Amino acid sequence: MLFSGGRRKKHIANPQTDLYAHALQFYGQPPLENISLSEFETFAVDRLKLLKTVENLGVSYVKLSEQYTKKLENEKSQNAPNEYEKRRKDYISHFILRLAYCQTEDLRRWFIQQEVDLFRYRFSDLQPKQKLEFLHRNNLQYDTVKICLLNALTFFFSISFILKVPFQDALDLVRTRKVYLKAGYVYIPHQDIVTIVLNDFRTRLSKALALTARSLPAVHSDERLQPLLNHLSHAYVGQDYSIQKNVGKISLEQIDSLSGKSFPLCMRQLHQALRENHHLRHGGRMQYGLFLKGIGLSLEQALQFWRSEFIRGKVDADKFDKAYAYSIRHMFGKEGKRADYTPYSCMKVILSNPPSQGDHHGCPFRHSDPELLKQKLQFYKVPPSGISQIMELVKGMHYQLACQKYFELTHNIDDGSFSLNHPNQYFIESQKALGGGKDLKKEMDMSQRSQENSAARRPAAAREAAANTSQDLVEMTEDLDSFFQDG
Repeated sequence: MLFSGGRRKKHIANPQTDLYAHALQFYGQPPLENISLSEFETFAVDRLKLLKTVENLGVSYVKLSEQYTKKLENEKSQNAPNEYEKRRKDYISHFILRLAYCQTEDLRRWFIQQEVDLFRYRFSDLQPKQKLEFLHRNNLQYDTVKICLLNALTFFFSISFILKVPFQDALDLVRTRKVYLKAGYVYIPHQDIVTIVLNDFRTRLSKALALTARSLPAVHSDERLQPLLNHLSHAYVGQDYSIQKNVGKISLEQIDSLSGKSFPLCMRQLHQALRENHHLRHGGRMQYGLFLKGIGLSLEQALQFWRSEFIRGKVDADKFDKAYAYSIRHMFGKEGKRADYTPYSCMKVILSNPPSQGDHHGCPFRHSDPELLKQKLQFYKVPPSGISQIMELVKGMHYQLACQKYFELTHNIDDGSFSLNHPNQYFIESQKALGGGKDLKKEMDMSQRSQENSAARRPAAAREAAANTSQDLVEMTEDLDSFFQDG
């Protein structure tokens, strides 16, 4: 692929268009046309959203069931003006994500699984004749059983046609005894031919990703593409939680209570480690600090929160101000390049900076030992049946879905109406489930009464200052419900 900064030229017929002649592809040859950088990013993000949908539906529903098919049909719109542009976008976006997801074994495994599931859905949607045409077009030349043999086998199959395939190409079907086996060949009904095609597609894609990985140094030498590709491999395509609509609406006194009710397991784990050890390493401070910033802690509150906890350990106030306060102000965009850092998404937590010995950051469903994770879930009173469901999702490497199941179990919800992609999204959805922020308002009122009682024992000037603070707290809670509803 070639990239330019200008707009894409009007389509002119050329041999390249043959790549987009069919809706279903093995993606054998890379596209060679010019596209703009903005189109590059748009195509990639749209396909990533589609693959995320495929992943979520694949765990929530039986694949190719009526519900699965209907929901995927609603989600797979490519927003293209015509069929040619739709196919072109599909083809190019696949190769863009190859570049982004060939970098590690985890990324390759995830990408292959979602592409295979998407391919399965598209192939199953074809008519029998179209399936045969696809096989022939991609050099999967299998014989169609002659009519006389078909008549001899109708007692075994009730189908429109049967393919004769070498048995080594259909070992999965032989293993499950879904085919008729004779003289080194299996006879496969058309509805089961998808198994062979998927195996072939998976093998081709796996080899292609390995080859792409070898070419990455050349791709990364282009400074226009490297940041885009790195962003895509850890991409979060949901709501931006860096915009603080609720600054100051969370008091420091509420954090302990909220951690047990509304924090995702990763942040609950960090909060507990901070309270026990009075310290977190840099990775934990970044992950937890940005999360707290996202739920509403102001810079002043954050400095007070971290200082009060660290000085209870081995760090005195002077050392905190010299060694740690700068990084907290930097996190809020008040130091250094003054960038407003965004709270980490689930993908970033899962895929970047894995924790080492002594660290507490990361995703518990991804980075914890399975037995330790079980113990942690038992300690948090997750029922045994729920723990089994979570561990099955973890075993299948569906870490975000495992976290969503944890949410449903701890909030007594049968089926969450959202797709979890961000720790701050977890917090907002939890507050909605708990009554739209009423618990926060109740705790804020208690904090307010405590301040009023202490103010009654102060001199007149201090009482006046406390009254002003109390009034501020009342004003801050008035729009708390609307904040969580907006989220």
